[in-house]
Parts: sequence; C-alpha cells; structure tokens
Amino acid sequence: MHDIVIVGAGTAGLSAAIYALRAGKSVLLLEQLTYGGQIVNTPEVENYPGIKSISGFDFAQGLYEQATSLGAELDFAQVTGIDNGEIKTVHAGGKDYECRAVIIATGAKNRPLGLPKEQELTGSGVSYCATCDGAFFRGKAVAVNGGGNTALEDALFLSNYCSKVTVVHRRDAFRGEEKLVQRLREKDNVEFELNATISALIGDDELTGIELSNTKSGEKKELAVDGLFIAIGQMPDNAAFASLVEVDPAGYIVAGEDCKTAVEGIYAAGDCRTKTVRQLTTAAADGAVAALAACAYIG
Repeated sequence: MHDIVIVGAGTAGLSAAIYALRAGKSVLLLEQLTYGGQIVNTPEVENYPGIKSISGFDFAQGLYEQATSLGAELDFAQVTGIDNGEIKTVHAGGKDYECRAVIIATGAKNRPLGLPKEQELTGSGVSYCATCDGAFFRGKAVAVNGGGNTALEDALFLSNYCSKVTVVHRRDAFRGEEKLVQRLREKDNVEFELNATISALIGDDELTGIELSNTKSGEKKELAVDGLFIAIGQMPDNAAFASLVEVDPAGYIVAGEDCKTAVEGIYAAGDCRTKTVRQLTTAAADGAVAALAACAYIG
C-alpha cells in the first residue's frame, strides 16, 4: 500500500513525487518506458528558470535523483487500468498496486511524420519544439510543418532568429487563426509551400534538407534547410483511463489548473491534461499542484 501512485515519470510525475514525499507521503512511480519523458531527447534546455543551460538528459536525471533520494519507488510497467474506490487499485504489468490517491502524468507525444531517418535526426536538425530549440538555428534556414496555431506561432517565433522560415502545409488554407497567417505574410523572411507534404528527410548525421511532394500534381522538389520543426499535433496516451475519468475529443484528460479530474482522489498533471501551454515549467507546476491536492485529499 502506498499513499500515492503516480502514473508516468516525466517532469510532471517526478515533480509530483518530490512534493508528495516532502509532505511525508509514500510514493510509487509507474513508468512504461524510461524516466524523464520527452525532454531527455532535447540536447539543450535554455528556457527553464534558474538554469541557464542544461541537457534534457541531465535535467531528467536531476529530477529522478532528487525524487529517489527522498524515497520514491519506481517500477517499470505499463498501466492498463485503475479501479476506483476509497482504496484505489492500479493495474500494471500483471500486478495490482493499491493506494489512496492517483496522479496521472502520462504526458503526450509529439505526432511524428513517420518518415525514415526522423528518429535518428531528432536533435540533429529535426525538432518538435520551436521555443526549446529555435535559438540554436539563429541565422539559419528552417522549415515549419503544420497548419494550426502551433505551427503558425512557431513560424513567427522562428522568424525572429532565422534567416529564412518556410511554412509547409498540405492544404492551401490554414486551420490556424487568419491574423497569424497575415502576420507571417508580412514577414520578409517567411515563405510558404502550400499543398505540399514532406516526403523525405535529407542528411545523414545532420539534416541538410527536405523533399516536398505537391499534393495536387505529385511533383517532388528538394528544399535546403538546416532545421525542421514539426508541429502537426500531439497524441496523449490516456486510453487506459478513458472509462474512468473524462477525456476531451482529442483524448486529453479534462482537468483544470487545480489538476482535479471528475473522480475524487484522481488527478491529472502535465501534458496529458487539457491545457494550452505545454512546457517544462507548466509540467513541473502541475506536478506540485497535483501532489499537494492529493496530500490534502488523503489528509
């Protein structure tokens, strides 16, 4: 029996563990893959307050060591369901874990293009976070793939650093706000490749370009870029909890800034919940909020 079981050992989950342990509660973290979450794949983090520069791996390692030094336990297992009650049972890896409160912190995955070399070039020209990595491409040519607000905002952000930003979108109309499109069209260093998809990544150890395929004519051409920012959405991993807590049409757990779900004693923290900003800082904040709420619930 643990006071709190935390599903997911990324920034939100580890931050929750630290706060719960400091409040005197026993904590078990259940993680399907490896601790740290998405940030472990980021070569440098330069936007976390108080830390001038750190690798994503070192950031995650520091969180993990802090949590385990306080007494956090970690089991590697995929959670398949949760039974609610005064005592809650978390099913994972063929085992049952009992606890008084649950914090779901499963995060969300950036939706990939699914192209060869994509994984190998991530961190070597391919990125899913303009605010994290944009400054590393100062004075260079980059492309942004996507047609929603995130892609448009990424392109605007990058236009402040990069010599050229090419927005690649598979249609000729954007899902994002028209005012963002207009702001981009007013930029001298922003160009558009519409009715186009990215069909190949060019480069071995570093990205040097992308292959574009016209969605109408099928014509292919190459575009030389130093960086590619993919902004075609994210995928939460909340299927195991969809019958227990409320999720929105995109699969995110419905929970506000208090991190409370519709079920008492179950909380959602970090990128897996409904929110507009998904950054390290907001994940850490969610972890603290959810942990203190769970502690108050347990009493």
